[in-house]
Amino acid sequence: MELFDVYPLFPINIVKGKGCHVWDDKGQEYLDLYGGHAVISIGHAHPRYIQGITDQVQQLGFYSNSVVNKLQQELAHRLGKASGYEDYSLFLINSGAEANENAMKLASFHTGRTRVLSIEKAFHGRTSLAVEATDNPKIVAPINANGHVTFLPINDLEAWAAELRKGDVACCMVECMQGVGGIRLVTREFMQGLRALCDETGTVLVCDEIQCGYGRSGKFFCHQHFDVRPDIITVAKGIANGFPMGGVLISPKFVPVYGMLGTTFGGNHLACAAALAVLDVMEEERLVDNAAFVGRYLLETLQNAQLPHVKEVRGKGLMIGIELDIPYKDVRGRLLFEEHIFTGCAGTNVLRLLPPLCLGIEEANQFIMSLQHVLQTI
Repeated sequence: MELFDVYPLFPINIVKGKGCHVWDDKGQEYLDLYGGHAVISIGHAHPRYIQGITDQVQQLGFYSNSVVNKLQQELAHRLGKASGYEDYSLFLINSGAEANENAMKLASFHTGRTRVLSIEKAFHGRTSLAVEATDNPKIVAPINANGHVTFLPINDLEAWAAELRKGDVACCMVECMQGVGGIRLVTREFMQGLRALCDETGTVLVCDEIQCGYGRSGKFFCHQHFDVRPDIITVAKGIANGFPMGGVLISPKFVPVYGMLGTTFGGNHLACAAALAVLDVMEEERLVDNAAFVGRYLLETLQNAQLPHVKEVRGKGLMIGIELDIPYKDVRGRLLFEEHIFTGCAGTNVLRLLPPLCLGIEEANQFIMSLQHVLQTI
């Protein structure tokens, strides 16, 4: 049997990681500014993380959600305190797509409505409703195209107001900083206006913080840059530093009903141990502050560098997009194979930086010099 061929793969077998660096099976070291697609939050192979998982698996790796799991309760308490959402409830699952599915399901239960508004170029996942709320027809199968979702321009409050005042929208799904969409940010005016419109129309505001959250933007959640409080917040990726996990933070306005939501593996003991270790390291090493500081340095240095082929540099914290006037593949491949640096991408011409939140100034400078060298020689 062979693998189902769905990914265009670089011919590199990564076998080891440490901090912001990874190594392949030939011993070549790479600077990781991709973080396994924003998943590696505290760095590869952090000793505290390794110890947390090891200690837990020696005690109990898994039991079902039919019994009390004190680790889930501790994680809910710690996450609420770290994020500023101590009055919210937490539902734990396994991935970002699941988090968004459950968020939209909760909104529909709560409002009795069936429509969803999403931003053009949004990416919310690949499962049934999550993929329908993803603005990419290539990955939406006919069985998923059920007409529940309307895509609207980013920051066009009038367009959103017109749809919301029809009175049939269950929720607005918002990435405050789009990842797959090319590192596009909402404005403060848009987010505050949307919050007011949702209150006016009884619509649920959902912030998808799966990629831009968990400290990556320089605040715990990206929407906190805009002084709004969503009704539901979805998280995954960096929550457990590579252990599969997702979560839904739920406003007190929602009343749980037994059987409404459920999961087999969600919030299992190993996942919770991993997530608690992540919070330990984030707090002890002040990684949210580091993301803000190093991210600001990296963003401003790139914006002021006047590099050839760079049209715009945008983002917040350690989530940065470098829009080029040439296809990203011409740059990304050379960065990887000549400079030994991993980056992400978006669209056809945006380099996407999603490094671990422990990235330092020296490593940021290494990337800047490498990018400059590559762009000057194309």
